[in-house]
Amino acid sequence: MTPTTGLILSGGGARAAYQVGVLAAINRMRREADTDTGNPFPVICGTSAGAINAAFLACKADHFNDALDELVEIWRNFRVEQVYRSDFLGMVSSGARWLSLLSLGWLITQKRLRPKSLLNNDPLSDLLQERIDLQRLPGLLDTGHLQALAITASSYSTGEHVTFYESCRAVSPWIRNQRLAQQGRISQQHLLASSAIPFIFPAMCLEGPQGQAFFGDGSMRQTAPISPAIHLGADRILVIGAGRMLEPRQKHTEAPTYPSLAHIAGHTLSSIFLDALAVDVERMQRINQTLQLIPADKRNSTHLRPVDLLLIAPSQRLDNIAARHADALPATVKSLLRTLGAAPSEHGQGQALVSYLLFESAYTEELIALGEVDAQAQKAEIYRFFGWPIASKAASP
Repeated sequence: MTPTTGLILSGGGARAAYQVGVLAAINRMRREADTDTGNPFPVICGTSAGAINAAFLACKADHFNDALDELVEIWRNFRVEQVYRSDFLGMVSSGARWLSLLSLGWLITQKRLRPKSLLNNDPLSDLLQERIDLQRLPGLLDTGHLQALAITASSYSTGEHVTFYESCRAVSPWIRNQRLAQQGRISQQHLLASSAIPFIFPAMCLEGPQGQAFFGDGSMRQTAPISPAIHLGADRILVIGAGRMLEPRQKHTEAPTYPSLAHIAGHTLSSIFLDALAVDVERMQRINQTLQLIPADKRNSTHLRPVDLLLIAPSQRLDNIAARHADALPATVKSLLRTLGAAPSEHGQGQALVSYLLFESAYTEELIALGEVDAQAQKAEIYRFFGWPIASKAASP
């Protein structure tokens, strides 16, 4: 019996371009192995920007190859103005008002004058409406092209982490400590909520397990990112990260300086987006090792089962790559970042923040290329994970 493969796409703003590079390389390997049939990921789970990539692929699961090619093309040609307003009026209405609130907040007593976020992501809403047809999901689930799609978000109202999912079969919502699940139709609002980077993009009001609440980025308080795929029936799981787990450590030789607001914000976002996934991967690996020590007959009498896990994550620091391409940002965005203490074209403080906001093709193309290289470096492990026959032309990296 063929195992059910789950795909987990993590968050990270513009860093999510790396994910499509990894998937493009894997898809080429699939063609080499002559196993290019249908959707290779029956269970797809996404968080933040990864939720958008996940929904895009899920909604075109009946034409997976074409969908992936289209997704790569979108990321190769990205511009900031497709995600958030970078024109002068747009920045004044959001970023400038937000900075004014920090310095003159005591003067602002009316809620209607308080900005909701640093940036206005109305263009992203338009892009999702144009590119992702969520109405197709029920039909794809009914016809077997997809088994489940899960999108995660974090409730500002209750502090709980919620997984919203659509499935081809009834799956009882799971309840864990500070983690809930809710089965139902996934909408564009769920994608905007899951990708609402704290402080950067506005929260969205959704109907959650505890009633209506405002939700933000799904990476917040996400203690078990791998869990939804297991609950939805995945036997083996491909996890594509967006930094830190495999990248080299940063060496500092200069005397430390007090961190800027941008530096603190970037550090906070990296902790939100990257740490939980790394911890959950390590936990899953330890559980698998422990289960191997239990005799098969005794293990079969429990609900415990090993889950084959493959992790692919950047081998280079994405902060440094962002610094090389930060000049591609619109002048208004660079001015805002300088105000926050991040000189976009300089290495050092604030580059982590830049790496999440740099939706420009020069940067995203390099991340796609890095994803392809990193996947190629794990070619033998990818073939083993999927159980593909190693043909002569696919035998060497």
